[in-house]
Amino acid sequence: MRGGKIIIRDYSLSVLRKRLFAVITAITFLFCLFLSRFFYIQVIWEDDLNARALDQWTREIPVTAGRGNIYDRNGELLAGNLPAYTVYARANAVEDAAGEASVLAAALGLNYDEVLAKLTDHSRSETALIRRTDKETAARIEGADLSGVYYARDDLRFYPHGALACQVLGFTSFDGAGSTGIEQRYDSYLAGERGEILFETDLVGVDLEGATAAYIPATDGLHLRLTLDYRIQAIAEQVMQAALTEYSAKAARAVVLDPNDFSVLAMVNLPSYDLNEIPRNDLTLLNSLSRNSVVSDVYEPGSTFKIVTAAANIEEYLRGNPDAYATNAVFSSSRTRVVDGTTIRCWSDHANGKHSNQTLAEALNNSCNPCFVDIALALGKETFYDYLAAFNFGRATGIDFSGEAIGMLLPESTLRESDFARIGFGQTIAVTALQLACASAAAVNGGYYYAPRLVDAIVTEDGAVLEQTKPALIGRTVSEEASSLLSSMLEGVVREGSGKKAYIEGYRVAGKTGTAQKYEDGHIAQGKYVSSFVGYFPADDPRYLALVIVDEPQGAYYGSTVAAPCAKEIFEGIIDLFRLPPAED
Repeated sequence: MRGGKIIIRDYSLSVLRKRLFAVITAITFLFCLFLSRFFYIQVIWEDDLNARALDQWTREIPVTAGRGNIYDRNGELLAGNLPAYTVYARANAVEDAAGEASVLAAALGLNYDEVLAKLTDHSRSETALIRRTDKETAARIEGADLSGVYYARDDLRFYPHGALACQVLGFTSFDGAGSTGIEQRYDSYLAGERGEILFETDLVGVDLEGATAAYIPATDGLHLRLTLDYRIQAIAEQVMQAALTEYSAKAARAVVLDPNDFSVLAMVNLPSYDLNEIPRNDLTLLNSLSRNSVVSDVYEPGSTFKIVTAAANIEEYLRGNPDAYATNAVFSSSRTRVVDGTTIRCWSDHANGKHSNQTLAEALNNSCNPCFVDIALALGKETFYDYLAAFNFGRATGIDFSGEAIGMLLPESTLRESDFARIGFGQTIAVTALQLACASAAAVNGGYYYAPRLVDAIVTEDGAVLEQTKPALIGRTVSEEASSLLSSMLEGVVREGSGKKAYIEGYRVAGKTGTAQKYEDGHIAQGKYVSSFVGYFPADDPRYLALVIVDEPQGAYYGSTVAAPCAKEIFEGIIDLFRLPPAED
């Protein structure tokens, strides 16, 4: 109304239609929004809401799945379970907290005040009073007929052989999950699926009279059969423990392989610990003792690496490479080689004609560093690095174990000539014990490199094989002819060279010694060595290969003195175990 006059606006029909459409659109949008929410609640959210409702009106007693066992290749139990039970309490369902606390404290050997506090703690739906107690104790609790108190199976992991292969097997956490080793790597197979017993309750958790229980059975875990032979493992551990003690060493390690398929027969890391008495309160100590150094730690291999260098040279010689040294070629008798202004020396002083006029076989016998410098430089970086790749250095071996290190192999393009020369005799390269064992096996088994393995099969309770781990060929390293020539030379190392203390009368043992200086902060650590020996037998048809490492031995440090006798004792143990006959003349 303006100036006493009434003004009537004239809205066109199109404007009214637009406003009506907007109103209908808004109503439709709101309707779809509510419909979508309704659909989400009724369909999408249905399972979750049902679970919440079930949780409010039921009490669940867990039914623990039996964890799968771990066996060695012969069926010997390495990890199993002992029956045990955990006692729980639901404070909301406890009728006489003081009286029940008195009974429970006496039966379980617990402090009365602590038990009472748990029975009156209504902030939690349930609490564990004691874990993994024996059946007799659980039976006493059941006989007392206490309200709000129940027990459930909660088996205790048990290792019949204590410390045997402890870093390989690993252990489980308090809740039964795999924490390290095989227990952790294959936890999804071993764990199984837990079940439940459901009781109807009111909102505060008190059982309803006349209500029936629903039982959801647990599915027990599957069993593992390893490639390990617990008898060979025990022999190797006993031998290495003696060396650890005799030489007051920092550590001792060993790995025994079947060179025909790289199945691991033994894997030793010392010092060790009893898997039934895990030092969980000292995490630093536990991490140190539980570490599988054979797989996870690297070191400079020293002269044992000459097996690889010799294999590459022999193969190139057979291929007609004019730069390779012939098997009967004679190396310079000089004690030193100068590369890029760096002088590389032999461990021997070469006095009185020592190491003069050496062939490749004699260079291996004498472990003469300059000869292997000559080989590396003659082959050249490109060719030699091709062989390092074929022997899988700088990469994981593919073993079925977590935490494997890949070693340290400097890029070819950044490598100085003097550093490259040192790789020829096992310096300026870092490997794991497993890498070196596999490379050595691939050099003497005809040239076949397989993925090493610890698990042979996954089996059911009745012994049926669900999954079989078959040998996996990764590639070729050298020809069978080159492998055979190399093996005959390495047999000479044990028969008449630096590996004589691994010699066993009547048996064709072959191998190579190694003595490597350790480095700290980029400098040689005075008086700290790694003594090693890699050997195998029979030399003409390898069945057992062992790499032995003694870290920082005191009093003696040459691999020929410290490590070679250990390999001999391991082989003698295997010979006695399987009653292997001597080689035919």
